[in-house]
Amino acid sequence: MTETLPVTDRSRLRRLHERGHFDRATINSILDAQPMCSVGYIIDGKPFVTPTLQWREGNHVYWHGSSASRALRNSRDAQVCLSVAILDGFVLARSGMHHSVNSRSVTLFGTASKVEDPAEKLDKLGRFVNGLFPGRYEGLRPDHAQDLKATMVLGMEISEGSAKMRTGGPVDEEEDYDLPIWAGVIPVHTSVGKPIPDPRNIKDVPMPDHVRSFRL
Repeated sequence: MTETLPVTDRSRLRRLHERGHFDRATINSILDAQPMCSVGYIIDGKPFVTPTLQWREGNHVYWHGSSASRALRNSRDAQVCLSVAILDGFVLARSGMHHSVNSRSVTLFGTASKVEDPAEKLDKLGRFVNGLFPGRYEGLRPDHAQDLKATMVLGMEISEGSAKMRTGGPVDEEEDYDLPIWAGVIPVHTSVGKPIPDPRNIKDVPMPDHVRSFRL
């Protein structure tokens, strides 16, 4: 049986309900495909949005930043909104009204909790790096105590939220299909370029497989 998140007043789609998805499999697949996210907070009654990277561990999502960040410090034990989005294509219709985009997105709501235990924080950061570049963390210079002190890791349970997806071509008014106007989809893909070595690399240091084979 597919596990789904409850539909709440915050997570339900007000329109185009057919694009909404509440099953964990869909939500997890989008979170795992896009590390870049935006996290929204309310600080002193004012909205703030911070871009950062997120990673998922089971039914929890985590993100990190500077311990000096006002947004992160004020978000501990506070309500936050985390969102990721993937652009898959531009949809050109026969009227401006029906132009759209093919996309996948997830919006989550919850209470942010700070990872306090240094050993747990170190484990989370290792999982974050290795999630993108398998095996890299173990080959790095070990984190200093100051590194951990300067870094904050926040997380929240994936218990409220939804995914939204659009696929396919344009949907026009029936009478507009007879107009001599080109319509269709311009696909958009994320591409990974050739790695660029740091000019200060030690001579002949080999490029690791997790760099050479990196894909999103």
